[in-house]
Amino acid sequence: MKYGYIGLGNLGGHLAMSLIRNGFEVVVNDIDRKLGERHVAAGATWADSPQALAAQVDHVFTCLPSPAVSEKVLTQILETLKPGSTWLENSTNGRDEMIRLSKMAEAKGVRTLECPVTGGVHLAARGEITVLVGGESELFEFQRKALQSIGKKIFHMGPVGSAAIIKVITNMLAFIHLVADAEALMLAKRGGLDLAQAWHAITASSGTSFVHETEGQLILNGSYDIAFTMDLALKDLGFAMSFGKEFGVPLDLASMTNQTFMKGKAVYGGGAQSTQIAKLLEDALGTDLRAPGFPARLE
Repeated sequence: MKYGYIGLGNLGGHLAMSLIRNGFEVVVNDIDRKLGERHVAAGATWADSPQALAAQVDHVFTCLPSPAVSEKVLTQILETLKPGSTWLENSTNGRDEMIRLSKMAEAKGVRTLECPVTGGVHLAARGEITVLVGGESELFEFQRKALQSIGKKIFHMGPVGSAAIIKVITNMLAFIHLVADAEALMLAKRGGLDLAQAWHAITASSGTSFVHETEGQLILNGSYDIAFTMDLALKDLGFAMSFGKEFGVPLDLASMTNQTFMKGKAVYGGGAQSTQIAKLLEDALGTDLRAPGFPARLE
């Protein structure tokens, strides 16, 4: 089967490379042609537009920055994608958006699998990211090989919309953990502890988290370079707050975290790294959280 991949940014670029690396025939497209150069060098074919891409493949993956962009690109690929094809959406969208967009695709004879990913860009680069899937069981099984090529752990959550809910939940937890980890590290620093040793002690304790073990290192390095922006964090937190209202669940911690990220965006800008949320506390206290021996990027 021949796959298209549209959206070759920090995350999608790695996912597309995993398909190529695993032997799939792949056609790529992005608004920035330079992002596709490494894919073409690895054996992919470049298409000048989403329509041109869809006309020459069996199935299309997308990884895009917002529901509005996902809808725009989906509309374009549906112009030329043949009936019976699959649209595989790696972007993080709201449940209602995913259901609505899947119906748009269905009207053109195209089936949908929502398959947002979680775990960080560094795991995507290694083909070890977690894939959360929503869609028909039969279609999930049909596309299993392609999904396994981009991720190490694959979870079929139920019908379209199910993956959107669990993805938002996992991101909500990650942002809460990130703010908490910054506070914990600052307590250690102001308490006179060696920060590197404190990081290792937390890692070996009941208080550790995936965020502490990964993004905590980037805070201590000072690069904050997680390849995920404040704007994206706020998008996902907004989805979480909407689910809280819809399902009648008070999200006190998520609400406070959302407010903290709003402050972060106001100070550093929406394009700043989400991990820079720790810098709010550093700047407020005039105390940095630097420690030697930690990487600038996760590998």
